[in-house]
Amino acid sequence: MGYAFTLADVAYLRSAQGAADLAEVAARELSTRTRLVDIDWSRTRFADRTAPLIETVLLRRKAVAKLPAAGGWLSTDDALQQATPAPVAAHRAHRLAGRRVHDVTCSIGAELAALAGVAEMVIGSDLDPVRLAMAEHNVPGVALVRADALRPVTRGTTVIADPARRSDGRRTHDPAALMPPLPDLLDVYAGRDLAVKCAPGLDFEALDWAGEVEVVSLDGGVREACLYSPGLAAPGVRRRASVLRSDGAGFEITDAQPDELPEREPGEWIVDPDGAIVRAGLVRHYAAAHGLWQLDPRIAYLTGDVLPAGLRGFRILDRLKYSEKSLRQALSSMDCGVAEILVRGVDVDPAVLRPRLKLRGPRSLSVVLTRIGRTPTAFVCEPSR
Repeated sequence: MGYAFTLADVAYLRSAQGAADLAEVAARELSTRTRLVDIDWSRTRFADRTAPLIETVLLRRKAVAKLPAAGGWLSTDDALQQATPAPVAAHRAHRLAGRRVHDVTCSIGAELAALAGVAEMVIGSDLDPVRLAMAEHNVPGVALVRADALRPVTRGTTVIADPARRSDGRRTHDPAALMPPLPDLLDVYAGRDLAVKCAPGLDFEALDWAGEVEVVSLDGGVREACLYSPGLAAPGVRRRASVLRSDGAGFEITDAQPDELPEREPGEWIVDPDGAIVRAGLVRHYAAAHGLWQLDPRIAYLTGDVLPAGLRGFRILDRLKYSEKSLRQALSSMDCGVAEILVRGVDVDPAVLRPRLKLRGPRSLSVVLTRIGRTPTAFVCEPSR
């Protein structure tokens, strides 16, 4: 769970003395090797302020990957785990540019920081006074108020919310178990322009959502889904996959695009679509946009004769009806000593299968295990990179 910060802790850490003390602690290694020595030193130097100092330094180091510009931020462990990664927050802020926006679950201010530069007006609110005090430090100049997300305190604003999916370190995917509960949020802000960040594993069909569902990935990992009310959705779009990269590259696919595909035998390449595309149910739309088709209409693997620019793919070297024995023989004949194993549509655990293959040799290959019709099939491939 991490250290439980108090308002007094936050006031101290925000002070000139707190900043100086943090700089001293930040100069320590604080690695697994030195942690006990560093903590003993800190207790001698700072007494009962040791815990908030060390926790803050460690959290700032963790935050670098998620919030690169937040080197001097204050946070709690739970708040940092749920904080929106900076590129994802910037992507959402771009969609809300020029609006008057109220983040009703602002926490430590990750969304506020992204919105501050593009929205006409930004307001943040939260029930947790400690997180609000941290947000005041992290995003100075933004209007903040302590308020319950289920009791609206603004009018005429576009509302964004990020219900907590963690409690005592445990994650939940139950919409009614979120804090605040998702059904209650949707009821309270019915008729308002609303964006709600959700877990990508949520059953969106069960919600019967009238607006747009956007699934977002960052650097190959699915990070979130976001529900956009009809007033924030693009015309004719109900589902969107946004594939983001930390270097600023990326693309989007929506269900407004064509999804007609040919039915053909596997081409020269296999492509494993980004997880956001799969979660959003837009595999066919993505394939049509890139001149690809499906290996099997019920499986997300795609194939084609040309690998689209910028994509990682797998050039097919061999195709066989899958069994451990046949795959082991095929890999042995190719002098494969290292195999990347991708699986869809068949009940195979790559971690269990890999040692059974008894791989030996200098070559690194990829194996795609899937089902074509009812036939378990293995493709031995050479990855593009």
